[in-house]
Amino acid sequence: HIQDPASQRLTWNKPPKSVLVIKKIRDASLLQPFKELCVYLTEENNMIVYVEKKVLEDPAIANDENFGPVKKKFCTFREDYDDISNQIDFIICLGGDGTLLYASSLFQGSVPPVMAFHLGSLGFLTPFNFENFQSQVTQVIEGNAALVLRSRLKVKVVKEHREKSTVQNGIEENGLVSANLEKEVGKQIMQYQVLNEVVVDRGPSSYLSNVDVFLDGHLITTVQGDGVIVSTPTGSTAYAAAAGASMIHPNVPAIMITPICPHSLSFRPIVVPAGVELKIMLSPDARNTAWVSFDGRKRQEICHGDSISITTSCYPLPSICFRDPVSDWFESLAQCLHWNVRKKQNNFAVEEEE
Repeated sequence: HIQDPASQRLTWNKPPKSVLVIKKIRDASLLQPFKELCVYLTEENNMIVYVEKKVLEDPAIANDENFGPVKKKFCTFREDYDDISNQIDFIICLGGDGTLLYASSLFQGSVPPVMAFHLGSLGFLTPFNFENFQSQVTQVIEGNAALVLRSRLKVKVVKEHREKSTVQNGIEENGLVSANLEKEVGKQIMQYQVLNEVVVDRGPSSYLSNVDVFLDGHLITTVQGDGVIVSTPTGSTAYAAAAGASMIHPNVPAIMITPICPHSLSFRPIVVPAGVELKIMLSPDARNTAWVSFDGRKRQEICHGDSISITTSCYPLPSICFRDPVSDWFESLAQCLHWNVRKKQNNFAVEEEE
């Protein structure tokens, strides 16, 4: 029996008590919705609200005396310093698609359900409008909502150790905090959870990128061009679609490999099963290094001997639907990407018989 995507529902083992509110930074238009939402959560629902510390440092919020009593009830945290992964029941995002990607990056393990309000520029991943937020938030708290489990990529970057550095209590000699970092003899290993895509490109070099792509240990191709995109189905409608790839519904278990401006007319994007492990390395005869980024962040250089291993993560992002996974996706295609929008063809005029 193949499961109907619309059958995935949000259920609570016990009523949710804590909520993380993520607001797009430096956007004055979100201040009023943010305040209204926080007042509703704290005063009407007695929720414990977590807010990032830099959000409350906005002068418009810090200097608002009327908002002061509500602000005192907040729990604050700082990215890369405070671990809140076991303290959040669900997440509310105010902004565009970038806020959902940011929410994903905060949880490198299990992710709480995410409710995303469309208050940004595109909003492909944010199905909720803010006008009726009270009733919509209440439905989520009561567990009356559909879910789509957006698969993420588990990425491991292994670098040849080139600088002498020791780690003591998570802090390196140079004083930098070592987050998601392991040390082996002669190697440096970093791990990331990625919602949209891993992008390997040629960086500032004028030469073509030249990287080898392995699938379950077998060399499948060498990418010569501007680079390659390895994306989830969620990421298929982002950079991959702009580079000519097909769009995949987020319920499809798959990984998409899309070349960026390949130096070969026959290099088409391909879709591989979600369970495979991809490995990307510089080709031995590559003229230059490559650069890699993860959902547009943590950009770093990849040199000879380094490797990037990618597979489907066992920690998806549960995204709360406005209606259901199928309806929401096609609505986003029509409203945000204007998929197959064209002027209709005129029908033949029927001549009246004399």
